[in-house]
Amino acid sequence: MSDKPSVTDRVVAAGFAAGWKLVPLLPPRLTRGAFRLGADRVWARRGKSVRRLESNLARVTGLDPGSAELRALSRAGMRSYFRYFEEVFRLPSLQPEEIVRRTRVRGAELIHDTVAAGRGVVLALPHMGNWDAAGAWLVAVGHPFATVAERLRPEALFRRYVAFRQGLGMEVLPLTGGDGHTFAALAMRVRRGGVVCLPAERDLTRGGVEVDFFGARTKMPAGPPLLAVQTGAALLPATVYFAGDDWGIEIHEEIPVPEAGSRQEKVAAMAQSLSRVFEKGITEHPDDWHMLQRLWLEDLPR
Repeated sequence: MSDKPSVTDRVVAAGFAAGWKLVPLLPPRLTRGAFRLGADRVWARRGKSVRRLESNLARVTGLDPGSAELRALSRAGMRSYFRYFEEVFRLPSLQPEEIVRRTRVRGAELIHDTVAAGRGVVLALPHMGNWDAAGAWLVAVGHPFATVAERLRPEALFRRYVAFRQGLGMEVLPLTGGDGHTFAALAMRVRRGGVVCLPAERDLTRGGVEVDFFGARTKMPAGPPLLAVQTGAALLPATVYFAGDDWGIEIHEEIPVPEAGSRQEKVAAMAQSLSRVFEKGITEHPDDWHMLQRLWLEDLPR
């Protein structure tokens, strides 16, 4: 397949570039309304992504497919998803003090106390709320961290996203296509008592760890629990959501490394424990869970 960007790729990249340039210049009420309207139009067309979101939400909530309740929830979900992008474009213009003031956090002491004791932290989170705003809060309260970024098409968009996150104070390593030493680099950071943040509820590759999630099998990334097993860092689940016009973060209790078992068994057990915490967070804030892709193994093409 050619690496040359398609017309669609170029349009998307140009749209993001315009968003980062223009949104901060416009009144928040105007841009929020525009993105909300865009979400409603996408939702009303009920394309592939919206149908997948509804299918995923039906599984986690138990709502009947096609029901009015599920449709209302998917509409709220699309509005939440579009809100994330409006805020991404505005985040670079916000002062750290405002980000801290607008972020409501439970369990922040779990990060502060662990780092103060000289121990590294691995924060694992699902794709919820505004994880970039959560990252900006973490940097603002004194914990610059490393994370990974999935390669986007075209390359220009990937570079812009990396630059955006670096501008917020994050260290961004490529998930693929780098020097092949991403895991080693993350391990080095937590061994030195630093913080690493990683998305952790979807990895349908061969390297994913199979877990039970909302009553069906899926795969989660091995990276977060494996870092904890190999380095002794604390594995802390985090769930992120929207709290009115502000942001909410809940840092959950550490998932300990099992005392017995092989490395593979320990990683599998910790991944399963992560899934249980994520189930609770997603159940409490289903409209802020931005999963518009296939997740469960039984939903994959045969």
